[in-house]
Amino acid sequence: MSALVPALVVNMNPVPVSLPFADRSEAGHRLAERVRPFAITEPLVLALPRGGVPVGVELAQRLDADLDVLMVRKIGLPGRPEAGVGAIAEDGHIFYDDVVLAQMRLPRQALAEAVSVERDELERRRRAYRGERPLPPVAGRDCIVVDDGMATGGTARAALRMVRKAGPAQLVLAVPVAAPGAMEALRSEVDALVVLSAPDNFRAVGEWYRDFDQLSDRRVTEILSASVRSSPRPAAAQGVRISAGQVHLDGDLTMPKVLRGAVVVALGRGRGDPQWRAVAAALQRSGYATLALDLVAEGEQGIVDDTEVLGERLGDAVTWLRRATDGANKALGVLGVGQAAPAALAAGAERPQDVAAVVVHGGRIDQAEPFLAKVCAPVLVLVEGQDSFVRELSEWARGRMGVPTDLKVMSGAEQLLQGRQEWRQVAVQSLEWFDRHLR
Repeated sequence: MSALVPALVVNMNPVPVSLPFADRSEAGHRLAERVRPFAITEPLVLALPRGGVPVGVELAQRLDADLDVLMVRKIGLPGRPEAGVGAIAEDGHIFYDDVVLAQMRLPRQALAEAVSVERDELERRRRAYRGERPLPPVAGRDCIVVDDGMATGGTARAALRMVRKAGPAQLVLAVPVAAPGAMEALRSEVDALVVLSAPDNFRAVGEWYRDFDQLSDRRVTEILSASVRSSPRPAAAQGVRISAGQVHLDGDLTMPKVLRGAVVVALGRGRGDPQWRAVAAALQRSGYATLALDLVAEGEQGIVDDTEVLGERLGDAVTWLRRATDGANKALGVLGVGQAAPAALAAGAERPQDVAAVVVHGGRIDQAEPFLAKVCAPVLVLVEGQDSFVRELSEWARGRMGVPTDLKVMSGAEQLLQGRQEWRQVAVQSLEWFDRHLR
């Protein structure tokens, strides 16, 4: 998404006058579920110290994301340091609020001493919090910039522009509470803005916490020492070969440390595609073991449209996953893609005791007609935006299933997952469906 496009805003309004957050950790906990749909590609949480660090720690833990600090310092007026008129980022760039400076008829040169003081303080804190460790890689990742609140947005703007220059896949700003004016001012800087509370009577961030103790440099350093991950630590994938009838199917099995369920990601061929690996990684970060599986063996011809055969193969893989892994007693879902979409419905019909939820995308699910009435698991159908013919066939198939179903149109997905945002939508929608039905 381009930063020139207004951001998707996720927030709650209005809010009660009473303080909504017990402390910063609780605020991070409450932010996590709102941020989860935007934390898909190697997510990185960047906390603004000091107050943003405990919020960011909680967020990173719940999203299984990397965490670090992003150093930014407010530039205040001479004699009134609390009145921010700019900010300096750790890459050295200075951002001035020229509108306010013009209103005050104050030239930038008048802030030279304040800039020098804040630059020195920024460097001191950078060394205290991060030492010689460089900022983690940003390019191509979903970056979530976090603070404990936002009054004017000046320091956040400096942080966001610094991160944007590094080329993230998606740039998100997440804060528990913010002034409405600050929200509006920063919408154009991000791809998504997640704010839990935006009270009209906002005066100060601290008023919206019951516990808003000031954090010392020592405490921030302790928190970071216990929480910062210097590099991504994805669960390791294990190559497996599964016997299915007369053939052996190749797959990649990944078991996260904390297991809440399992999902078979089934394709005709192409499980190694980087985009499908990213979808599987998103499921793993949410606690799902994944078995990425090619249903068509290498060199096979003429089998790709045989729903019954592919469904039997997928069913055999489900049985194998149940028997051969630690996920035997966990709820299991199936994500069927393209040629494997009708097979996912067939497996759901033939393995009702095993398959608890199904998501299908990109295939002709009407080809599963003999199995539709027997499907027992709730089904989510993801269809390509401009393909009205496939959508009509999908609606027809839904009408023949006696289980809860839903259909989502993937805008812009008519070229099957050729763009970043299309496969991201598949990951987000699949996660939401499995979270709802795999309990």
